[in-house]
Amino acid sequence: MQIKIIGRHYTEQRTDDMKVIVNADDFGYSNGVNYGIIDAYKNGILTSTTCLTNGCGFTHAIQLAKENSGLGVGVHLTLTSGQPLTGNLSSLTDSSGNFKNISHYENKFYIDTQELYVEWKTQIEKFLSTGLKPTHLDSHHHVNNLPNIKPVFLQLAAEYNLPVRNNLGSSENYSDIQMVDYFERQPETILKTTSEIKNDYKSYETIEIMCHPAYIDKVLRDSSSFVTPRIEELDILTSKHAKNTFTIANGFNLINYSNL
Repeated sequence: MQIKIIGRHYTEQRTDDMKVIVNADDFGYSNGVNYGIIDAYKNGILTSTTCLTNGCGFTHAIQLAKENSGLGVGVHLTLTSGQPLTGNLSSLTDSSGNFKNISHYENKFYIDTQELYVEWKTQIEKFLSTGLKPTHLDSHHHVNNLPNIKPVFLQLAAEYNLPVRNNLGSSENYSDIQMVDYFERQPETILKTTSEIKNDYKSYETIEIMCHPAYIDKVLRDSSSFVTPRIEELDILTSKHAKNTFTIANGFNLINYSNL
């Protein structure tokens, strides 16, 4: 048995433990989102988050990240929310200078991959300019797994030597990219019993559970289509059930991407 310190957790790590990353998207979206994520980390089972570098709460998120160094923080690359960090992106923005809707990319309308590469690289570099090192990459609205976008995403992951979220599908070989074995999109899985969770994921050594905890503020209320469920997810993550289930005694090892 090996003793290991992971973030703020002191654990007895066993070789058969299931390694679980509980990751919150949208850090930096707004102050209310940021506070919800930090509470889910400090008072619940959250271990990881990814940051929107173009969000109005970005500076606040970075301050909180530096105050909570055990929280893994990656970059939440975006093409569908807010405005870009670079200019002249005719294939990615509308007439108001905002990123286009997700349907633009899902319908495979033309995008300039060089524009995409420069914008996403700028988003990563803005995060790095804070002095923090990102733990991994994922994307807002999962645009990274769309066929015309995935190659740029993988190029940047390789360039910065960063793990990525395992939402890329199984049709290609990604052996040169580090990721967990399984990606769970439904945070409600946390409410299952220990035996149910272990049975559901018995084929995997490492999993990520995605979530979106937040406190509802004006920015979130006025600009997002996904609002009320966030406060419910925060409640799940900080519940006694979650904290009593995801323990080393039950065979779960809570980690972040830097521990892969």
